[in-house]
Amino acid sequence: MSLSLRQIRYFVATAEYGQISHAAVNLSISQSAVTAAIKDLELTVGVSLFNRTPQGMELTTAGRQFLSHAYEILAKIDEATHLNLVSSDIEGELVVAATYTVIGYFLPLHIERIRRLYPKLKIKLYEVNRESIEEGLLANRYDISVLLTSNILNPMLTTETSLSSVRRLWVPAGHGLLRRDGVGLREIAEEPYIMLTVDEAAHSSLRYWSQSSYQPKVLLRTSSIEAVRSMVANGLGVAILSDMVHRPWSLEGRRIETVNIQDPIPPMDVGLAWRANVEFSPPMLAFRRYFQQAYNLPGTNS
Repeated sequence: MSLSLRQIRYFVATAEYGQISHAAVNLSISQSAVTAAIKDLELTVGVSLFNRTPQGMELTTAGRQFLSHAYEILAKIDEATHLNLVSSDIEGELVVAATYTVIGYFLPLHIERIRRLYPKLKIKLYEVNRESIEEGLLANRYDISVLLTSNILNPMLTTETSLSSVRRLWVPAGHGLLRRDGVGLREIAEEPYIMLTVDEAAHSSLRYWSQSSYQPKVLLRTSSIEAVRSMVANGLGVAILSDMVHRPWSLEGRRIETVNIQDPIPPMDVGLAWRANVEFSPPMLAFRRYFQQAYNLPGTNS
């Protein structure tokens, strides 16, 4: 049985949404079509890619490895089918600002691909916080930015989300919540909690905690994602963070599992921001079009 592009797309959608029903809605197809495609894919690769749980579809270790390859396959296909949308002869300088999380977990691969696509384009990249990005865009110090678009509220800026990364509960291997039929904020509130603060993560998490009847028992507030990873892996607490920053192993080599959360938790949205009504230069247009193509966003004229 051969592997198909359809199977890969259905697999990626299910991995990102964590639910076959949500993936089916996003793909505008039936749930049975998604289920059949994933079963066929697992037969083709010879391993289970998901654990089926009452909370949804959780990636296995092999599933996470396959997801990385799936993203690369889809990106290569997308590059091949959009070769002539923007000329590779574009040249000039583009000043890009990005936040800490985006620099560390999202942007480097894309910058490398953009440089291959547009070898004459010089990208000047700066890591700054959201407030500085907003001020810098309005002052024309930065042409465009890559950041957590869900944090932008300034009406003088325009945003375009490329990726919505699902937030899940991080727990150490063997944790009792892995055996629960349902896990929500009520159960999480009973555990010691590791609160990430970088890129306004604490503010984002308190927004959904405040809408519930529960509050996290915060053991530690830290700006280090690696500290969260190690604390969770060593059984000192749990955390709610996005799939984009998840890695299954801590620096000590201990495993971190993820659990779907029953309560509504907003995803972490990552994308572009620029000054509203700005006239796009060719470098800005090329940069934006790259992300539109990479994430199958509808193209627009700027």
